[in-house]
Amino acid sequence: MTPRIKGILLMVASMVIFTLLDAAAKHLVQTLPPAVAVFGRYLVAFVLSVLVIMRKGGPQLMATRHPALQALRGVMLMAATMLNFFAIMHLQLAQTAAIFFTIPLWVCALSVPILGEHVGLRRWIAVAVGFMGVLVIMRPGSDSFHWAMLLSIASSFCGAIYNIVTRKVGGRDRAETSLFYVGLVGAAAGAVPLPFVWQTPQGMQWLLLGFIGLVGTIGHFMLIQAHRLAPASVLAPFMYTQIVWMILVGYLFFGDVPDFWTLAGAAIVVASGLFVFAGEARGGLKDVPAPVD
Repeated sequence: MTPRIKGILLMVASMVIFTLLDAAAKHLVQTLPPAVAVFGRYLVAFVLSVLVIMRKGGPQLMATRHPALQALRGVMLMAATMLNFFAIMHLQLAQTAAIFFTIPLWVCALSVPILGEHVGLRRWIAVAVGFMGVLVIMRPGSDSFHWAMLLSIASSFCGAIYNIVTRKVGGRDRAETSLFYVGLVGAAAGAVPLPFVWQTPQGMQWLLLGFIGLVGTIGHFMLIQAHRLAPASVLAPFMYTQIVWMILVGYLFFGDVPDFWTLAGAAIVVASGLFVFAGEARGGLKDVPAPVD
């Protein structure tokens, strides 16, 4: 098996893992405040990252050249996760996944003012068409519109900021260092609302908290390994397999069946994202926007 094939398989497997994370979180937040679930997710990730660091190189891996950027990454990813957990309380997994796929479109648009990158007319058109796909999914003013969809959009925006900051940090800090600060900052920021919403987990809730923290960390490690084995331009299209897993898991565990408009809007968003990826690949695509969970 070639390294590229291994990388592709790791990318697809990570999408399955992130889908299971969202499914577990959706079940958990029905009975536990989302803020508690988010804190637990990042606390477990922090503990696991410390264990990895101690095994791979020791405390020196905790040193970063860009503490402010690492802090911003952690806050943005935690905010994206928090917003996503609130959204999946009310929406189908397929709906949140479809809106999540606007992250590459946000990254493309925001890379102009933040990174000073050039975006051609065709990619601007793709971004506009992609956001029209979101309107197809949301259908503002119709009976199908739910206010939680706005949380999904906010989550994807925070996820885009996280990815842009990751681009600035990329290559300057080791992957283990970045994962450590995601866990540290995520747990610290996630602890802020706890005094106002704390509810002690019971029984199965503890297992689910451990599960989402564990699989979230494993999923991100798999993404890192995938990028070591295959170019980002090869991996990018396989990120969109998550919509298939979201639909399948949503049906099997929650009985959710996405309607025509959700599927049509998702198809528009995915097509627009792939067009953006194709343009970036011609310019030397270095990374694929990572999931926000």
